[in-house]
Amino acid sequence: MGDTSVKKVEARHSPRGEMGQKYLASGVRVSMRLWEEEPPGEPRAPVARDYETVGYVVKGRAELHLEGQVLLLNPGDSWLVPRGASHTYKILEPFTAVEATSPPAAVHGRDEGTQKGPARA
Repeated sequence: MGDTSVKKVEARHSPRGEMGQKYLASGVRVSMRLWEEEPPGEPRAPVARDYETVGYVVKGRAELHLEGQVLLLNPGDSWLVPRGASHTYKILEPFTAVEATSPPAAVHGRDEGTQKGPARA
């Protein structure tokens, strides 16, 4: 039998990562994080992560630069960044989004780095 624990995480009590993200619920195979009011700005150099990311735009607008494509992200849109895909984000309006990563991005600080959140990587 697998892990049967139940977890609840209140965003107001969530720890923050170095990129500004709030860590939400996390399991063995997936984790969630919240990006709140990421400010507009120019994208940084693209990065490739060793996890898959799916996201949902709560508010604001951004461009996802992914493997040579530019996808406009609007409120209500969702997206996928495959594991190992070169990508970056350009925030066009203050941006709030929820992301899930598999395997969990927070394990051993794999989502920390020199770039900031969806606004920067």
